[in-house]
Amino acid sequence: MSLMMFFFVPAVVFLALVAPIWLILHYWTQSRLNRGLSAEEHDQLEDALALAKRLEQRIVTLETILDVQQPDWRRHDEDRNHRS
Repeated sequence: MSLMMFFFVPAVVFLALVAPIWLILHYWTQSRLNRGLSAEEHDQLEDALALAKRLEQRIVTLETILDVQQPDWRRHDEDRNHRS
């Protein structure tokens, strides 16, 4: 019986005290690591936003050119979209 108590008491102490604290600290650390963007991810986001802004400016420029050269191009585009 004393051999059973030798293993039972440490197991109960581990499950009642150590395991919950271990799990709480583990998930707290994981949430702190995943809280924000890394420097590399932030740089990639800035690059993507700059590219999107340049592409948007190009589209505006192309639409302006089309408006001058082909004034009714928007109507033709809308007609084609309605037929599909």
